[in-house]
Amino acid sequence: MKRQLFGTDGVRGTANTGPMTAETVLRIAMAAGHYFAPTSGTHRALAVIGKDTRLSGYMLEPAMVAGFTSIGMDVVQVGPMPTPAVAMLTRSLRADLGVMLSASHNPYQDNGIKLFGPDGYKLSDQIEAEIEALVAGEKTVTLASAEKLGRARRLDDARGRYIETAKSTFPKGLRLEGLKLVVDCANGAAYNLAPKVFYELGAEVIPVGVDPDGFNINRDCGATAPETMRQAVVVHGADVGIALDGDADRLIMVDETGTVVDGDRIMGLIATSWAEEGRLGGGGIVSTVMSNLGLQRYLEGLGLSLVRTAVGDRYVVERMREGGFNLGGEQSGHIIMSDHATTGDGIIAALQVLAVLLREGRPLSEVSRIFDPLPQLLRNVRFAGAPPLEARAVVNAIKAGETRLAKSGRLLIRKSGTEPLIRVMAEGEDEALVAEVVNDIAGEIERAAG
Repeated sequence: MKRQLFGTDGVRGTANTGPMTAETVLRIAMAAGHYFAPTSGTHRALAVIGKDTRLSGYMLEPAMVAGFTSIGMDVVQVGPMPTPAVAMLTRSLRADLGVMLSASHNPYQDNGIKLFGPDGYKLSDQIEAEIEALVAGEKTVTLASAEKLGRARRLDDARGRYIETAKSTFPKGLRLEGLKLVVDCANGAAYNLAPKVFYELGAEVIPVGVDPDGFNINRDCGATAPETMRQAVVVHGADVGIALDGDADRLIMVDETGTVVDGDRIMGLIATSWAEEGRLGGGGIVSTVMSNLGLQRYLEGLGLSLVRTAVGDRYVVERMREGGFNLGGEQSGHIIMSDHATTGDGIIAALQVLAVLLREGRPLSEVSRIFDPLPQLLRNVRFAGAPPLEARAVVNAIKAGETRLAKSGRLLIRKSGTEPLIRVMAEGEDEALVAEVVNDIAGEIERAAG
C-alpha cells in the first residue's frame, strides 16, 4: 500500500486541516494503538505522548489520548518535551508506543505526529503503511469494552529524567565552567530544560527563545534561523552558540566569531574525535545525499567512509543499525549518536562538541574548521498541485545541469517530504557554475508550476 498520511518524518500538515484535524488524529491513535497493543495476556498497553509548544497541541493531544484510551491503551502525558526525550521515555517506561506531537522546524501553523516503537526507534515504512491501512478502514480496529477503557496520567518528573540522561552522556571529570554559552531553544519543546542541562554542568548560560506563546515557535530563532543566536554570541562575547529547532532533535552551532557551524562540520568534528579514541563504529559515518562533498573527501582522507542515504533522519538511523555505525546525521543538524540516543538529539550532540573543546583547549573556530566545503547552493521552489518535475522543460534543464557539472560536482532534485516544495541543490568546484545550474533548473520549475 502506498503511504498517503506519512511522509519522511511522520504525519505533518497545517493544523485543523487534513490530516492534522482532531478527527484524523484520533483515528491515527486508534490505528497505531491497535497495531502495537498486545493481543493477549494481562499486560496493559501503554503509550507515551509528548509535544512541543504549538497552540494546536492543545487540540491534538486530547484527540490522541481519546484514541488510545478508546482501544484500551493507557497513556502517560509528559507535556512539552524534546523528541529524543520522548523516545528515551518510551524505552524507560517500557511503553508499547511513543508519540511526539510536533512539526519540528515548521512554523506554528503546522503540526505533526512522530511515532516511536517500544525500542525508541521511528517506525519503518512497512509499519507506517499498515497503520495507514487501519486508518483507512481496510482492517478493523477493535474498541475496548466499558470496563477495559484506558486511563491517562501525567508524568511530573519527565523533564528531570531527561536532564539527567543528557548530562550522563558528558564525559565524567569534565565541567563546562569557564564557558559562556548562548542557548537558543526556538521557543520550542526544550525551552524549559535545555538551558538547565548546560547550567548544571557549570556553564554560564544566556537563554534565547525560551518564551513560547503558542505562535512563536521557530520564528526568527532556533536552528533554522541562527542569526538571532549569532548576534547574541557576538553581543555577549560568548564562546559558543547552540541553536535547537522546535522539537530539539537538530542542532546548529556558532563559534566565538559568529560563524555558523552546520551539521556536516559537527559530524566531522565528532567523528574525528571518536576515531582518535577508538570509539567510532562502522569505520565511518552515515549521512544523507545533502551532505557536502567536502565532508566526504575529508573523511576519506582519514581512512573513514561516508555512507549516504535518502533525506530523513530515520533513513540514516536504519542504515546505521544495518552497518554497525554509531554516528550519523544530516547537514541540517540532525545528529544521531546511537551510543546515547535512538534519534537525533541536539542537546546531547552539543555536549559532545563541547567535550572536544575542553579536551583540546581550543575555541570552536579552530576545532570545527577541519575541511573546506565545496560551493553548494540550495533553492526551494514552492508548488501547488502535482510536483512539476515531469514537464519537458524541467527534464531538459536537469539533464543540461548534470552535463555541465559532469564529474566535478553533484546535482540533487527532490520533493520535500514535509512541505510542498521542490528542493534544487547543486555543488561543485566552480561556485558560479553551481549557481547558474541551480537557478536555471529552479526557474524552469517555477514556470512549470505556474
